Amino acid sequence: MKVYVVDNGGQWTHREWRVLRDLEVNAVIVPNTTEIEKLKDADALVLSGGAPSISYEKYKLGNQPQYLEELEVPILGICVGAQLIAEHFGGECGPAKSPEYGKTEVFIDDEDEIFQGLPPKIIAWESHNDEIKELGDDLISLAHSSTCRYQAIRHRKKAIYGVQFHPEVEHTEYGEEIFRNFLKIARR
Repeated sequence: MKVYVVDNGGQWTHREWRVLRDLEVNAVIVPNTTEIEKLKDADALVLSGGAPSISYEKYKLGNQPQYLEELEVPILGICVGAQLIAEHFGGECGPAKSPEYGKTEVFIDDEDEIFQGLPPKIIAWESHNDEIKELGDDLISLAHSSTCRYQAIRHRKKAIYGVQFHPEVEHTEYGEEIFRNFLKIARR
């Protein structure tokens, strides 16, 4: 299985790559400006968390809107990757009323496949100033926290998921299980 981790310029990319590698996946880090033709052999994509603000630095997110539109593989967006997914499919993002940093309780509202086997509440690691404010018709909410309405989302018809928190860090409970569940989706 080959998973491309799309680098959005943050400290998170290598952690995501490491989790996938530890799960014995052929994970490759690529810049977010990579031409789509070079990703055609992907079994899945991870849109990494990163430094760009969805509010005023969207141009730094490269070719990812094209990946969302044209690649027919499972995609997991993390933090700014999730925000990009929300905006691409008609949602709205912007500065959070209460930016989240550190450990946060996340309540799973819809187990779906990505949270299969997890308890209804987990502790997750947050690091965001921006957040998803509204979802477009193609997306549904899977989880929330006390200060962030959309902690996890998914596309209604495609295997596209987003999480606001960081499952790749050890401070997030069940982070490895979330990645395992995503890989199960990708192996179908």
